[in-house]
Amino acid sequence: MDRGQVQRDAECTGGCLGGGQRDSLTDGRHQPAEQRVALHSNAVRADANIGEHAVDRLREEEGDEDDIAEERPPDRTGVSNIHPAHTAAHDRGGLSRRCAPSGRPDFNANANEPLVNRPAATGLYSPLMHADPLAYLGSELQTLKDQKLYRRLRILDDEQRARTTVDHKSVVNLSSNNYLGLTTHPRLREQALKAIDEYGVGTGSVRTIAGTMDIHMELEQKLADFKKVEKVVVFPSGFAANAGTVSAILTKDDVVISDELNHASIIDGCRLSRATIKVFPHKDVDAARKIVKGLPATQRKLLITDGVFSMDGDLGPLPALCGLAEETGCIMMVDDAHASGVFGRNGRGTIDHFDMHGRVDIQVGTLSKAVGALGGYVAGNTNLIEFLYHRARPFLFSTSHPPAVVLACMAAIDVLLEEPQIIEQLWQNTRFFKEGLQRLGFNTGLSESPITPVIAGDGAKAMLLSDKLFERGVFAQGIAFPTVARDKARVRTIVTATHSREDLQYALDAFAAVGREIGLI
Repeated sequence: MDRGQVQRDAECTGGCLGGGQRDSLTDGRHQPAEQRVALHSNAVRADANIGEHAVDRLREEEGDEDDIAEERPPDRTGVSNIHPAHTAAHDRGGLSRRCAPSGRPDFNANANEPLVNRPAATGLYSPLMHADPLAYLGSELQTLKDQKLYRRLRILDDEQRARTTVDHKSVVNLSSNNYLGLTTHPRLREQALKAIDEYGVGTGSVRTIAGTMDIHMELEQKLADFKKVEKVVVFPSGFAANAGTVSAILTKDDVVISDELNHASIIDGCRLSRATIKVFPHKDVDAARKIVKGLPATQRKLLITDGVFSMDGDLGPLPALCGLAEETGCIMMVDDAHASGVFGRNGRGTIDHFDMHGRVDIQVGTLSKAVGALGGYVAGNTNLIEFLYHRARPFLFSTSHPPAVVLACMAAIDVLLEEPQIIEQLWQNTRFFKEGLQRLGFNTGLSESPITPVIAGDGAKAMLLSDKLFERGVFAQGIAFPTVARDKARVRTIVTATHSREDLQYALDAFAAVGREIGLI
């Protein structure tokens, strides 16, 4: 018997029996001495047979008692404490991972099995010594299951491609934001590998201390030129860019006027800023104007919209909102995440698409979708960017991008500038697929982009549609409340430039069959 297996037998049972909670005895420093003694004594009595058996097996194997159950000096109460090594956590929830036919671990093998029914590692301490303070979360999860809204994570077994392998099944992938297929583009791969050779794998610091390399500044300048602005700052993600910017530039004395379907990162940034939040109905510029006109003229106001709305695929009314901002002195901000690489000349976004250059004060873009890598950025004038250097908390407190990501992003911008045919292919595929869904009779909402929702209405039906499509080899995730309204649940599809016409027709045939089967068309 190998030592590793025996030691796992000696580990505590806290994670498995207690629903994943951390046992209070695993770190006795946070307990008063008297309480540690009482808890320790109870635990040893509760698990004496299990613990002694496991330790005996180790002793038989090794013949070295000191290595197996190292004793710490007695505390002031005179009771010895077992060495903390014997309360080690289980590997990934205490499960022995089952392998799929490919030989890779199947991380979802027991995804729906209650923790209390899973095999528990043996050990010295019992998890039943105190109630789980997070038990209410189990009730919330059960409610999701009862409503047929509980979802487990799908595992991508391959590259992020138009046709790929998910949960060991070959599928047409309609769930990725990889609009242009750049996650696997040869030029990005080459530059990422070059960066590792020249700079290593990480930076080891935040930007404001020792984490700004020359390549970070070069990327930001390249993005500024691309977006036709004075300056750009890169954030760890698009979410961080939105939330960090709004929370930095506003105070509790200010007001945000926000579209009701703006992205969650905008909403969270507004909340963090403590500014007053005024919400107008989706794309209703007249309603936004009424809100603005009702505010004091001297009060600082931020008017904000998505360029492309991520769940519905429609465009924000940028020209009208920019006019309102100029008329009333609002700061104009646009989150262009889903437009980056998709709309405008060479993928410059909706500001370029609507020719709003110079009329949008704050532009947010992403490097994680069409660009194919990771990160977000804010584009604007020099004062804005240098202020964010000093006050945007995600920028101040996050390690800077790894060199491989930085050089891959720069390569992606070169691809956008030099290979515009990729964007045209994206739009050809978008038109073909969207028209096919509409001919079949599906409700695709008001989409104007490669994001095409197939609206099912009921959340359970949307999840059923998603599951049955997956059975037929089409990966299109279901989206329900709270991401969308309760009566607007849908399967969200996104086509890419790298889908073949055969891929898209296969997906349309699957939608037709499943849609008729469940009564959606």
